[in-house]
Parts: sequence; C-alpha cells; structure tokens
Amino acid sequence: MSRTLLSLSATMAFVAGTAGAETPQVAVDIAPIHSLVARVMDGVGQPALIVAPGASPHEYSLRPSDAGALQEADVVFWLGPDLTPWLEDALDTLAGQADVVELLQVDGTVTLPVRESALFEAHDHAHGSRGHDDHAHDDDHADHEGDEEKHAHAESEHEHDHDHEHDHETGAEHGESEDGHAAHDHGHGGLDPHAWLSPDNAATWLTAIAATLSEADPANAEAYRENAAAGVDEIAALKSELDAILEPVRGGNFIVFHDAYQYFEDALNMPAAGAISVSDAADPSPARIAEIQARVRDEGVTCVLSEPQFAPGIVDAVMEDAQARTDVLDPLGSDLEPGRALYPQLLRNLATTLAECL
Repeated sequence: MSRTLLSLSATMAFVAGTAGAETPQVAVDIAPIHSLVARVMDGVGQPALIVAPGASPHEYSLRPSDAGALQEADVVFWLGPDLTPWLEDALDTLAGQADVVELLQVDGTVTLPVRESALFEAHDHAHGSRGHDDHAHDDDHADHEGDEEKHAHAESEHEHDHDHEHDHETGAEHGESEDGHAAHDHGHGGLDPHAWLSPDNAATWLTAIAATLSEADPANAEAYRENAAAGVDEIAALKSELDAILEPVRGGNFIVFHDAYQYFEDALNMPAAGAISVSDAADPSPARIAEIQARVRDEGVTCVLSEPQFAPGIVDAVMEDAQARTDVLDPLGSDLEPGRALYPQLLRNLATTLAECL
C-alpha cells in the first residue's frame, strides 16, 4: 500500500475514532422530552428513551435495557423527581458519572403549582407560579387579571411553591391524595410537573439542551446550536398553528380527566373548567365526582375528556344524564412514534381533539 493510502486510512480511522469517543451517549426520561433532545441531536446521534411509550412515568420499573442506557449515559435529561420520583435513585446508582440536567430547574422555565380543587377558576391561570421566569406571558394573559385580593392570594401561593424546596423523596414525603393514595407525580402543594405541555418551555429547553450537549461534545456544538435554533422557530410556528386551531372554540367549557394540562391551558389561553382527578395516581373521591357532575350539569360544560390509560367507568359516572361530548387526550403521545416529530404532533393532537370536542 502506498504511503498516501496508508496516511488516508490512518486519518479516516482517527476521525472515526474521535467522533465515536466525543459523541455523547444521552438518555432521556419521557417521550416528549426525548423528542426535543432528538431534535437537537438530529444528524449527530440518537438519544435513548427510558420510560417506554404508553407506560406511566410516575410508577415505572426499569428494564435491563433502560438500566444499561443509564449506565452508559454521558448526559441525562429528565423533568425531575416531581414527575418520576423513582428515577432519582437510579440516576445516583446507575448514572453517577453522567451530567444530569433537571429541566424543571432550567432558567426561564415556566412552572405552576398543583391545583388541588376539582373546579378551576379563570384567575388560577392568571396568577399561578411563574417558576424561573416570573415575567413570562404577562402580555398574553392580561385579560385574565382578577381583583387585587385574588392576585395577592395567588402571589402568596407562588412564594410558597417557588422556593424549590420540593423534596426529592418518594412515598410519604410526596404526600397523599384526597383519597389516601400516594400521589407519586406531585404531593399536596407541590409543583405541577407536566411542564412539557407548554410550547414556551419546549423552546427554552431546546436552547438549554443544545448548551449542555455542546459542552459535552464541542466538536458538534455548531450542529446542536443550529438544530436548537431551527427547533425554536418550529415551536413558534407550531404555537401560531395551535392558536388558529383553538381560536374558534376559545371560551368553551370543558373538563379534563386529571389535572395535567394547565401548562397547555396557560400558554394557549384555553382554561379548563375542572379535573375529575387531581392525580393519575389515584381515583377521585365520590365528593369530587359530585362536584364535577354539578358543574357539567349546571354550567354548560360541553366536553369531558378522558385519557387512554384510564377505564371509562369514571367518565361515565361524571357524564350521567349529561349532554356533553367526550373524547380522549393523551399528554404523553403514547401512540406516536418516538423521535423528533413526536413533540409537535403531540401538541397538535391535543389542540385538534379539544377543538373537535368543543
């Protein structure tokens, strides 16, 4: 073999070896976040998804492949213990050397407190906790301003909920629901972890994901930054699309199955009238069902939304003698193919289902 061919062969081997060594192994908790990470890594690598599609993120048993992905990970992205309390110990034991990013703690993330009541009022959305970005969306939601007393009360709740002292413990430390069951996703007075349903949060996280990956993999930093910037533009276009879908039914009266959608409601000015269950980790009490039944009957609720993993019996009880329509919302995109296209399709499906039900 000539010296030139030997040199070329050696160079190609070096480049391949360098690329393999520098491209980080990335693990992600749930499919919507995996989709955002896949958007940033497009053309560079593929992140591993820990919680299988269709499984509950609140209670999940790691498969051997999941444990392996965590052990091999250089970077892990997750929402935080408010959504997946079981994952914290696994991160400590399996991914101790990885760079772990808790997205609910990223600067600029809009966070909201858990709503405990069965029925929601308009001011709940106007004055919820704003997490790391207290000025976000003020212009978008000026029409929700309530009286000063309500505002002061909500701001007090904000100060209580936004001190970031939510314990990273499981079981009793996360409190119990109204029905005595452990609320694995969010304890009493805690943080609502369903923050991925805000497109504004998604845009914030794309930039943060790119920054983390760029630090871990400088050779591909430009690709990460360009992908994230393109993703942010796509999110802006998506939000305009969602607004157009929802505009004809804005102001409609609807009930959701469990209180997972307030980030979507808040970002798109589409407040729900109430939730059948405060948590998907517990069944609603008879008293709560009675409250919801009364609102459906007395206040012109036209749509009651269930979720694919719940038996229809509870919704049937709420719908007794009511004329409201029903449909199914899926906050995780369980029936969608994991990957970069999942996140925009998930939000598009939510908006379309809601518009068609109303």
